[in-house]
Amino acid sequence: MSVKFKDYYEILSIPRTSSADDIKKTYRKLARKYHPDLNKNAGAEARFKEIGEAYEVLSDPEKRSRYDQLGRNWQAGQDFRPPTDFGGGSPFDFRGASGGGRGFKSQDMGEFSDFFEMLFGQNPGGRGSRGAPSNMWGAGEDFSPPQGQDHEAEISISLEEACHGSTKSISLQIANQDPRARTHTQTKTYQVKIPPGISEGARIRLAGQGGPGVGGGTAGDLYLTIHIAPHPIFRVDGNNLEIDCLLAPWEAALGAKVGIPTLQGQAFITIPSGTESGQRLRLRGKGMPQKRGVEPGDLVAVIRIVVPKQMSAREKALFEELAQVSPFKPRG
Repeated sequence: MSVKFKDYYEILSIPRTSSADDIKKTYRKLARKYHPDLNKNAGAEARFKEIGEAYEVLSDPEKRSRYDQLGRNWQAGQDFRPPTDFGGGSPFDFRGASGGGRGFKSQDMGEFSDFFEMLFGQNPGGRGSRGAPSNMWGAGEDFSPPQGQDHEAEISISLEEACHGSTKSISLQIANQDPRARTHTQTKTYQVKIPPGISEGARIRLAGQGGPGVGGGTAGDLYLTIHIAPHPIFRVDGNNLEIDCLLAPWEAALGAKVGIPTLQGQAFITIPSGTESGQRLRLRGKGMPQKRGVEPGDLVAVIRIVVPKQMSAREKALFEELAQVSPFKPRG
């Protein structure tokens, strides 16, 4: 009796020179894609069994070597009868071989093909009868129920919450799929701990709060991307903060000591005489607080010189007098 030749390398879409690790990675990827508990498309179960059969042979060095003796003289779909010297006239029985149990279990596969049985004998290890339904899982150490889908969301927090930390209650619309791939939306509320010093774009992981697992698999995770809302006074620059420091012309010219707000309370900054607009003065450690492995940020005061929009007669006279006596030429 002849059967159609099966190219196990072609079934897994890998070259014949593939390493054991490459074979395993490809198998796991394809098995997850076509497992009938996850893929309800027509033909998925047949493809799933075909992938498992290919892996059963190629994952074990002895069985793979046996199969490779056939060489490249056969093409998938050709009528095939093993050479008379293949196996010494007896089927190759690999029950208890080193590769046993590394691929799909009998309940997963249900059957092997006629081609397989012609080469290696009947289904080894008491595998299920032909046409037996595939089990939910049972892939031994090489295949486990897939984890649920990870979810992503974005939340906005205040600069004060980012600086001091807080516990924030958030509600999100979560879309989940049931085993029949139907989507259901529900509102879930989470108590999220915001650590002090968290930065823009940081992510917080809520383990097990993503999509549910399938077939007993663990739930996915929920990742929250942090956005810091604009602040009316401070600007965020990485771990540093910026603030505009407004000075009167005489404070900039003569120097002064002025108070400015910080996230930790009021602070004072010394203005050197002759300070110009746009100059940046730094208060060390007054930015975002210290977090693990990162020094606290600084507060940068950006100088803005402002003039009175309305002046008394006396003020105007003094400015006119200054204009007369001062040799300063701002434009050279």
